[in-house]
Amino acid sequence: MPELLTDSSLMPWLLSWPGLFLTAFLAASLLPLGSEWLVVLMLQQPEAERLLIWLVASSGNVLGSVLNYGLGYWAAGWVEQRNSGVRWQRAGQWYRRYGVWSLLLAWLPLIGDPLTLIAGIMRCRFSLFLLLVAAGKSARYGLLILALI
Repeated sequence: MPELLTDSSLMPWLLSWPGLFLTAFLAASLLPLGSEWLVVLMLQQPEAERLLIWLVASSGNVLGSVLNYGLGYWAAGWVEQRNSGVRWQRAGQWYRRYGVWSLLLAWLPLIGDPLTLIAGIMRCRFSLFLLLVAAGKSARYGLLILALI
């Protein structure tokens, strides 16, 4: 475990609800960070509340994806100005046809976070975005928790 995480003042905070929420939130951003390790550590605590761990981790992770969506949505005009060619139009058509369902895979490492950014750039309907991302990310944490029971 990295030295920073073994610091006695940081670990209790990480093992708190705000620590889990923030870690899950940052893990869903474009930062290279994971949150599963913290879920596993919290599940090992004697007073572990599985349902609350699932809810807090899922909420933080989904809201981190909402941040990516918002960044993409905000940058969409700039991206379209710079990439107004036929290839960008084809990419947009492909995403609108198939890509929105790829948001069910937003929980995957490496590709999930950029998918949520692209969803914002492509102006995916937010309610559908939220439903698909929440389903995938909540299922991932749920399966992780069930696997460790």
